[in-house]
Amino acid sequence: MSERVVLVGLGAVGAGYGSLLLKAGVDLHVVADPQRQARYRQQPTVVNGEAFRFPLSEVSAGPAALVLLAVKRGALDEAIELLVPHVGPGTVILSLLNGIDSEEALAAAFPQATVLLSLCVGIDAVREGRDVHYSSLGRIVFGEPANPGPKAEMVARVAAIFDAAGISHEVPSDMIRELWWKYLINVGVNQVSAILGAPYRVFQAEGEARATMIAAQREVIAVANALGIGLDDSDLSRWLDVLADLGPDNFTSMAQDALAGRPTEVDSFGQTMVALGERTGVPVPVNTVLAALLKAREAVLARS
Repeated sequence: MSERVVLVGLGAVGAGYGSLLLKAGVDLHVVADPQRQARYRQQPTVVNGEAFRFPLSEVSAGPAALVLLAVKRGALDEAIELLVPHVGPGTVILSLLNGIDSEEALAAAFPQATVLLSLCVGIDAVREGRDVHYSSLGRIVFGEPANPGPKAEMVARVAAIFDAAGISHEVPSDMIRELWWKYLINVGVNQVSAILGAPYRVFQAEGEARATMIAAQREVIAVANALGIGLDDSDLSRWLDVLADLGPDNFTSMAQDALAGRPTEVDSFGQTMVALGERTGVPVPVNTVLAALLKAREAVLARS
């Protein structure tokens, strides 16, 4: 199998990493529905001022070596359907979706493939139409639940592709903790920024917004510990260090959705936290309020 890479999703994250893969000469192909394919053919995707016409994958090309998913959680089922012809026994799948459950859905859909745990962190890419800009693409963190594991060869294959494209990456010893650390980030900053319509600078300074973000994140720490996942204050400090380096005028993906009047990922964040709080017996009052406000906002938009 050639090292062909398939990408689903040309939003801010997908276009950002996809541009690096394409410039490095990686055999990259984008999978999309017919309507999106027509838009992509009509207008290039512009990343930091450089125009890219991403190759669109043909079904006849066969299974890919690596699949990267960079869609929103609500589009996962559609993405799975589109990927059926592109996934085989040697395919490795990385999901860059927010949340903590997309890998489970992908493993169930593609038992013949290798689904590694993955996330991206430190990326501040923003999309406006077909234009994407960023000051940092951060890094992709991926691997087995514990590394090195029995699929270390697959992990090394992915690392080699990222090395060729100049994509910063990390394979941690405890990927479960890293996945929950990213979940801690999103539950806090994504939800509060979506409610406020605020850029990163609002959270980089002391104030009510930052305090609310941290309060929501402390609830994630409490739930994680109830589930046997050892998050603590050092994980908050790690996030605040990352936050300090993000473009102050850029927005989280959830804030971008809210400002554009699109549905948000509240089901993956606040709503899931409410369910986990009930399951573990851990109080999650901040996330309960954040989820209620975001769901109410969606209801208002639906009626307008």
